[in-house]
Amino acid sequence: MPTLLVLVRLYVPLVAAVLLGVGVSTVLALPIMRRVGRGWAARAPVVLGQFLFWVGVPLGIISFLHRANLSEGVFLAPVVAWSAMLLCLGCGSLWLKPHRQRWSRPSQGSFSLASMLGNTGSIGYPVVLLLPQLGPDYFGWALLYDALGTLPGAYGFGVVLASRYGDRSLPQVEASTRWLTPILQVICNPNIIAFFVALALRPVPFPPLLDEGLYRFAWLGVVLSLVLMGMRLQQISSWRALQPATIAVSIKMLLIPLVIGIALTLVGLDGPSRLVLVVQAGMPCAFANLILAEAYSLDRQLTVTCVGLSSGLLLLTLPLWLWGFAP
Repeated sequence: MPTLLVLVRLYVPLVAAVLLGVGVSTVLALPIMRRVGRGWAARAPVVLGQFLFWVGVPLGIISFLHRANLSEGVFLAPVVAWSAMLLCLGCGSLWLKPHRQRWSRPSQGSFSLASMLGNTGSIGYPVVLLLPQLGPDYFGWALLYDALGTLPGAYGFGVVLASRYGDRSLPQVEASTRWLTPILQVICNPNIIAFFVALALRPVPFPPLLDEGLYRFAWLGVVLSLVLMGMRLQQISSWRALQPATIAVSIKMLLIPLVIGIALTLVGLDGPSRLVLVVQAGMPCAFANLILAEAYSLDRQLTVTCVGLSSGLLLLTLPLWLWGFAP
């Protein structure tokens, strides 16, 4: 299939769903809606996010993973995920080295997290599922990249970084509690639970009606994830710190995916498996960065700028990976 046609098939639903989210959030923010809706402009993305977090995405994982092709090599995905994160962190540290005296520690922390953590879940899943070369058959690769790579990377290693660069004036008791919280977040995360439930249910044939219903609901979750992304992007109010954000995003979305793609090619991995790993490595900066920036008093402006800039850049980088690494 020609690359241009592939991009059209991908971008039309992707952009349409994101713009729908932007439109809904814009309407809810109108003065008349503020009076009638009683704060729905702020509450709507939170409610939708909670629904997707606890119901939509976990059921989608069960449905897609039940149909996915889990070859022996699929467990290479978390290895690549951790390799990509460590490479991002290393490149970010090298760039920061001559600038540390001029940068505050919170800014250094936000830069490191932005260059390391990608949105391999709420954006990575839809992109992989919508790409004709990949689709549900290769969803298992995307899922393991996120569930065993990015997710523990964000709420495990990411918390270590955030606590190192963040506010050090916290009481010792609160600081010690913060170490337990991320561990519980990973263990009790519904995506992780759904992943193991889906693995256990793979040998069990679903009744046709249940299988089709779950599959349709899973695709609804994909669309709603993109709508939620649009709602969050519409609420971004600060685009400062463009210069350091551009560096962090370039490391995250250009340099490291290229290195990962070349390395996978050299070790003999090609085809759709290579493409899904490169695509996941090149996802925009994670929304989890916003959570960590708030919790640990990092540079919120830099974090917000990285998330917004990288989300827009995705439309420009995807053609590069399709051209260079598509089967």
